[in-house]
Amino acid sequence: VQLVESGGGSVQTGGSLRLSCEVSAYIDSNYCIGWFRQAPGKKREGVARRHFGGNIYYLDPVRGRFTMSQDNAKSMMYLQMNSLKPEDTAMYYCAADPVACSWSPADFGTWGQGTQVTVS
Repeated sequence: VQLVESGGGSVQTGGSLRLSCEVSAYIDSNYCIGWFRQAPGKKREGVARRHFGGNIYYLDPVRGRFTMSQDNAKSMMYLQMNSLKPEDTAMYYCAADPVACSWSPADFGTWGQGTQVTVS
């Protein structure tokens, strides 16, 4: 499977962005999918993940502001980000794995190239 992100950009505090991730293959209950971010000088961290077509989990700082979704008919994953804060500034990545599922980036074997989000 291959992943390609889009939708990043620069917004003001309180603004919204929707990130998209185009998936080259069908993924639903057969994959763990997630969104991660990495700010300069910081470790990559998971912000949302969906367990093999089941529950969606969010990192505490983004819960209530970010919403992860997918459209299997279009082979797309999305991350809707509202009420953005400067601390949300980072490179954002979508990721997938057919076996493991956790907040650890090491558990995900397939990554997109990333899309930059800047909040000022």
